[in-house]
Amino acid sequence: MSTPADEETREAVREADLTPAEAFSLLGNETRIEVLQALHEATVEQGTDDPVPVPFSELYDRVDLDDSAHFNYHLKQLLDHFVRKTDEGYAFRTPGWKVVRSVFAGTFTGRTELGPFEAPGDCYACGGDLEARYADERLAIACVDCGRGHVDYPFPPGGLDDRTPAEFLDAFHHHVRHHYCLAADGVCPECMGRMTTTLDTCTRIPGQEVVVRHVCNRCDNRLASAVGLNLLDTAAVLTFHSERGVDLTTEPFWTHDWCVSDVHTTVLQTNPTTIRLDLPCDGDTLSVTVDETMSLLETERA
Repeated sequence: MSTPADEETREAVREADLTPAEAFSLLGNETRIEVLQALHEATVEQGTDDPVPVPFSELYDRVDLDDSAHFNYHLKQLLDHFVRKTDEGYAFRTPGWKVVRSVFAGTFTGRTELGPFEAPGDCYACGGDLEARYADERLAIACVDCGRGHVDYPFPPGGLDDRTPAEFLDAFHHHVRHHYCLAADGVCPECMGRMTTTLDTCTRIPGQEVVVRHVCNRCDNRLASAVGLNLLDTAAVLTFHSERGVDLTTEPFWTHDWCVSDVHTTVLQTNPTTIRLDLPCDGDTLSVTVDETMSLLETERA
């Protein structure tokens, strides 16, 4: 599975209209990275939503170089792809801003590890406690007793800064929920390209006989999950739970077994595939039927 760094780099390269080799050749120079960081600092210090371009002299003063010709050479290498020149000075193009943002977020440089630490919820397979571990830019949540995995998804290391483990898990919930809500709407969460959604009934993932697969037609970003995770932004599902005092926008998605397993999933037919999810809440059940593209066909309360 692609990491955030892979997708960020791929998208920046595409928008810069460069081949990967050309892009990394341009950025594989310490002085050019310093120029981009200096431009970032000057832009942020303006403190406005619409910053003005930074003059050459100010940009040069922020970079540790004594030779203006040498500085100018590296600045020119960034033009047309990562930086744009105006009459007033220099400003970011979108790919340049993405590169700097990734560096500051630790996407390219972070090597943080955390855990194991307690995670809310119970194991859908055995009822055991859950624990979380963060390593290699991914957060995994699994059962302490039986080892069954519930979540394993990329998360930028910058998300750990100034957060307690509980706050980190809350940020992770919103991160994953946002990604899958976008994907379910056919929008790639990495490049905003068009995503194709299919249901796969031939899978060996423990606890999941049916997997929803999203593939971006533009950057090839790929997501896979249980069916329920893709219904977190569905109006009928949100309303049903809200009426029973459950806020799906804030409660960790992995605490609902229908989001991470097939416990409440039934395959009604194949070719074409039709799936029903029976979502229990406070003694009632909402049955949601979807087709092979995850389009909502029917809802029924019991």
